[in-house]
Amino acid sequence: MDLQILYEDDAILVCYKPAGIATQTRKIGQQDMESLLRNYRARRKENPYIGVVHRLDQPVEGVMVFAKTPGAAAKLSEQIKNRAVGKHYYAVAWADDYAGEDQGVLEDYLVFEQKSNLTRIVDRDVPGAKKAMLEYRIAGRTEGKLCADILLHTGRHHQIRAQFAYADMPLVGDAKYGKRKEKCPLALCSYRLEFAHPTSGENMDFSAVPKGDEFGAFLDNIHGKV
Repeated sequence: MDLQILYEDDAILVCYKPAGIATQTRKIGQQDMESLLRNYRARRKENPYIGVVHRLDQPVEGVMVFAKTPGAAAKLSEQIKNRAVGKHYYAVAWADDYAGEDQGVLEDYLVFEQKSNLTRIVDRDVPGAKKAMLEYRIAGRTEGKLCADILLHTGRHHQIRAQFAYADMPLVGDAKYGKRKEKCPLALCSYRLEFAHPTSGENMDFSAVPKGDEFGAFLDNIHGKV
């Protein structure tokens, strides 16, 4: 697989993860971004260290940053922990049952069930419940679907997928949280990432146009924004 590297220096490596590739996996023989980037560095006779500081689910495409030193990894991880990283997503969702506003905030409490690998929305007093929040703006509509521009404030497991399904906007291609039997890929893309450079402190801002087929109908609406 050809790596899509957007930026690289001595401390960080920013790339575009295709849908279908895991960020990190223990499965023998399965490609993941961590091993692909380690091999990329090894081929260039560099220290093959790659620090994984955040993740995208395997079916999700988008912009990611990886650390090239343990020090950079620690500083990036601290930013993520303190919610100082701007995470922007585009999602294509079914809009047949959605009657809400064109922009808003979703706040819910989530519980992750490891056995089923599902996230449920629950009351705030349920043991283990964690608050989840995101902002969204509808960037376009077509043929019973909408494209949402999302700013993620918390990074809970399957957060966007669970919250949008609960708000009557299940994502296209989401077999876990949607009610439709679909064979198309999940229409979710991390299109923009903002953070402070771990050594210089410079504001870093990287964007890319979604590549999934479901985004095609909305590219005129969103292309100028990425």
